[in-house]
Amino acid sequence: MINNIHMKQTDMSPEVNFEFSENRFSLSGESYPENATAFYTPLISAIEEHLNGIGGEPIEFKVQLSYFNSASTKMLFNLFDRCNQHAAKGNTVVLHWIYDEEDDTILEFGNDLASDFMALLYKPHALSN
Repeated sequence: MINNIHMKQTDMSPEVNFEFSENRFSLSGESYPENATAFYTPLISAIEEHLNGIGGEPIEFKVQLSYFNSASTKMLFNLFDRCNQHAAKGNTVVLHWIYDEEDDTILEFGNDLASDFMALLYKPHALSN
């Protein structure tokens, strides 16, 4: 079994809570690390290994990012591509996309994910101020 991953939010990277034992994963905060590939590649590899080793248990992914740069965008697409591949095999992967109701850019990105990765069960949630 893969060890859970907990990383505190920094000025440039999001908080990461990957509860492999519970099939619950979350990213929150802002994402513009100096090297997005170095930050996200181990997370993507861990998710991929986990998904390859489980059966049909449902997966929940909660994303509450208020900002992410273009390098993080690419890595997020890679991450959700892995999740979508798992979901396309008949497994339930729920993506809770949490955004500020006044932030159309973040909502639009979530909608893009939903249209690009149609096997994911996309659930947008607006936060009001």
